[in-house]
Amino acid sequence: MNPAYAQTLRALLQSQQVAALGTLHNGQPYVSMVPFAMLPGGSSFVIHVSQLAAHTRDMLLSPHVSLLVVAPPTPDVPVQALARITVQGRAVQYADATEGHAVAKAAYLARFPQSAELFGFADFSLFAIWPDSIRFVGGFAQATTLSPETLAEVMGAG
Repeated sequence: MNPAYAQTLRALLQSQQVAALGTLHNGQPYVSMVPFAMLPGGSSFVIHVSQLAAHTRDMLLSPHVSLLVVAPPTPDVPVQALARITVQGRAVQYADATEGHAVAKAAYLARFPQSAELFGFADFSLFAIWPDSIRFVGGFAQATTLSPETLAEVMGAG
C-alpha cells in the first residue's frame, strides 16, 4: 500500500472512536453507532455491546455486518473527500472465558477505560468484526480495496 495512504488510514482508525455498524434487522438494513477498538496487530475490530440493542440481536442471527468509519469534517476538506473506510465482515461473539476474550477486552479497555464497569453488566458482550472486504477512500480519486492482511500490516506498523 502507498505509504501516504497507509498513514492516512492509520491516522483515521487511531483518531476516530466511533463507527456506523450495519446489520440485517428483520431482513432490512439497520445502521447504528458503536465505539470500536482494534485487536493488537490490526486484524479485526472490537465492539462491546448490550444484548438489549437491536444490532446485537441482529449479529447473533446473521453475522454479516458492515462498519463505516469517517474522518470528521473540516472547513478545508469537501465532505465528499473525507477519509473513510468501509469494512464488510463477520461478527464473532467472544463470551467470557472463551479464546480471544481476554485480548479483545484488553484492547477495548485500553481505548475506552471508562467502560470498565460495563464489563460487569451481564447483558454486555464483546464481538470481533473480522474483515472479509475493505474499501478505503483517502480523498478524491484515492480509493482502494484492501485485503484483511494489508489492513493488519498497516495497523500493525503504527
